[in-house]
Amino acid sequence: MKKIALAILCIFTLINMQANNEGIEILKKKKVLIFTKNGLSLNGKKGYVHKNIPNSIRALEAICKLEKIETVASEDASLFTDESLAQFDAIIFSNANNEVFDTEEQRKAFQKYIRNGGGFVGIHSSNAVARDWPWYWALVGGKFVRHAPHQEFDVVVTDPNHPSTEFLNKKWKVDDECYYSNNLNPDIHVLLSADMTTVEDKKKSEYPNNVFGDYFPLCWSHKFDGGRQWYTALGHDAETYDDPTFRKHLRGGILWVLKLKK
Repeated sequence: MKKIALAILCIFTLINMQANNEGIEILKKKKVLIFTKNGLSLNGKKGYVHKNIPNSIRALEAICKLEKIETVASEDASLFTDESLAQFDAIIFSNANNEVFDTEEQRKAFQKYIRNGGGFVGIHSSNAVARDWPWYWALVGGKFVRHAPHQEFDVVVTDPNHPSTEFLNKKWKVDDECYYSNNLNPDIHVLLSADMTTVEDKKKSEYPNNVFGDYFPLCWSHKFDGGRQWYTALGHDAETYDDPTFRKHLRGGILWVLKLKK
């Protein structure tokens, strides 16, 4: 019996070693913070608050529950301390917007968390957070400029091998806002792009014009300052979070950030 037990232990050790070598973590239960605060804009006025937030939380909690990932949903910025953030493997900014930090200490705790290897997932308006903080723009991958009118348009799969895109066809027709960002981090790995030939926008010639030809990045992943980051510009409507395809998209991004999928 001792020999059998020892053999089983060796097998599990080998499996764990192989998973770690492949960048996949399988034993430790993960925990994420779903952060949804919407603060004041830079001019001190109340910014736009997405009505999708309650549904986005429900969707993210459902996704994580299926993957046996613990969740905490909050809009309380006081959680951004070294001690509090240490319990989380990743932070999801789900439609957070404008100034979400109350103090400089909270910003520093968040920055330290990322530099210590914490993961980050940004959804939709999260690229409009902290618009006066270049480090955050680099983290999320870009800074929000504006969006085209809400409409149906085509999204092109730039990388079909990522967990957040591998189930999609070459083109994904969405009904959403086409977000435009500037200050794009050159290190981002683009996963999805808007087909700008299918986007109606009277201000298109002002920006983005032809800066990326007929395409504009909407979703990407990268490794920045110690941690893994994934961002999707999609997800304006509350109903979108009930869509199975969009949930697969979010699931893939979360699992990649948590190193549960390559």
